[in-house]
Amino acid sequence: MATLDSLILATADILCPSKLKVTAARPGTVNFELDIQKEHTNRLNILHGGTLACMTDLGGSLAVASRGLFATGVSTDLSVTYLNSGGKIGDTVRAEVTCDKFGKTLAHTSIRFTNTQNELVARGSHTK
Repeated sequence: MATLDSLILATADILCPSKLKVTAARPGTVNFELDIQKEHTNRLNILHGGTLACMTDLGGSLAVASRGLFATGVSTDLSVTYLNSGGKIGDTVRAEVTCDKFGKTLAHTSIRFTNTQNELVARGSHTK
């Protein structure tokens, strides 16, 4: 029988092969990180906001999946607030996503992004 960790890791590998690393998973909360590469950056060679938006979307799905629902539905709302630069090529951005409310038809998740100095880079929410 598969463990929660192996199911979360398999989901992340399918969606972001060799880029995203799940570092911890427990029911309702998933931690993951991304080593920033050229394809994750903007014209200023810093982490692109769209990369964080994608990670917010993916993170919300992982948080819902960590509660045992692997057909996670469709997104109804996604929001990201950018607070600091996420870093440059070679840096790591870390994320912790939590499933805040898990109802019959919707799940509400929140995510915090930090850099390696544990400074808050962005925060987001995802409803699906």
